[in-house]
Amino acid sequence: MASEVVFGQPQLKRARYAVAAVFCVHGAVTGSFATRIPWIQDHAAVSAGQLGLALAFPALGASVAMPLAGAISHRFGARNALRGLIALWTLALTLPSFAPDLLALCGALFVFGATAGMSDVAMNALGVEIENRLDRSIMSGLHGMWSAGALIGSAGGTLAAHLGSDARLHHALAAATLTTLGLIACQGVLDLRSDPDEQPPPRFALPPKSALAIGAVGFCAVFAEGASLDWSAVFLRDVLDTSPGLAAASTTAFALTMAVARFAGDRIVDRFGPVRTVRVGGVLATAGGLLVVLAPHPAVAMAGFAFIGLGVAVVVPLAFAAAGRSGPHPSQAIAGVATITYTSGLIAPSAIGAVADATSLVVSFTLVTALTFGLILGAGVLRSAGRESARSGAADNLRPAGSETCERDS
Repeated sequence: MASEVVFGQPQLKRARYAVAAVFCVHGAVTGSFATRIPWIQDHAAVSAGQLGLALAFPALGASVAMPLAGAISHRFGARNALRGLIALWTLALTLPSFAPDLLALCGALFVFGATAGMSDVAMNALGVEIENRLDRSIMSGLHGMWSAGALIGSAGGTLAAHLGSDARLHHALAAATLTTLGLIACQGVLDLRSDPDEQPPPRFALPPKSALAIGAVGFCAVFAEGASLDWSAVFLRDVLDTSPGLAAASTTAFALTMAVARFAGDRIVDRFGPVRTVRVGGVLATAGGLLVVLAPHPAVAMAGFAFIGLGVAVVVPLAFAAAGRSGPHPSQAIAGVATITYTSGLIAPSAIGAVADATSLVVSFTLVTALTFGLILGAGVLRSAGRESARSGAADNLRPAGSETCERDS
């Protein structure tokens, strides 16, 4: 006997749009912060090396705190948990700009990353739940909304920086606006709650075995993404001797390519399936890596970075979706995959730099190319077989608040 809570299509569509808005808000916080890093560096009076150390703390905070998201959702329900966690994340935007020194900046960024990671897990878990109930891919589009939010936040931050505004004022206004928008959006998400007799997930736990192989695929994609975002401009400037403007344009083009690919990704996944989509993406990313490594001209390298962006764009959304269907506790599995991918994002920039110092940037991107080839080999772990059983199993454990109505299939 399997019980499944019935949600109407209009309610599911509203919930999908609501979660998409939350993704956009989450991305806008990241974009707002990133554009004011130079101001924060000057205010805290830290060197470039000290700033690099401080910027490792968001990933550390996220890795420590993400496993808590499942326990919070279990205790308070999915809607209340997301409401509280997204508010903490948007309000945490104000902390780094007030840091007066390195120690305070590290602490602020640790909290910043912890709230980012917990809200990330909560919103992805709800996205996976809606995807399972709609029985069609939506995760790529949700991550596309995150990319769009990051671009919007970046645009606002660029304008604030151009006007010479104090980042404390800019971030306070942005936090107030984004907190309001996030809380409004959360009103529309599914109000799912665990059954009273369900065992709560552990507050801290190692990633479940089901998440390790999925996380490894995500690791390869995020490493290639982080390396390309942080080092593409440097590669064009140092290896191919391009102008600073053209070098910077390659990074912007890469980010836009990823955003466009994510918005188109759901239709592609629904038509070809996650495994074939990721394998083709791996081929594109590997071809792009080879173009970068062998590029005789800046245009060839820029095309290579564009292919990398196209190839890896949908991998992380599909990894989260696969994790959410891989076991009885979707939040725990998603947290495990998120921890692995955050770790990849943490080590990628420094690893590329270390290899480049020892050899060259060309060798560094040979490593990136090898990892993108791993997408071709590992795509099978994202197979969506059992989506129906995962959806039914999730319905056994989650119900709408205040509702006792369900259907039973014998």
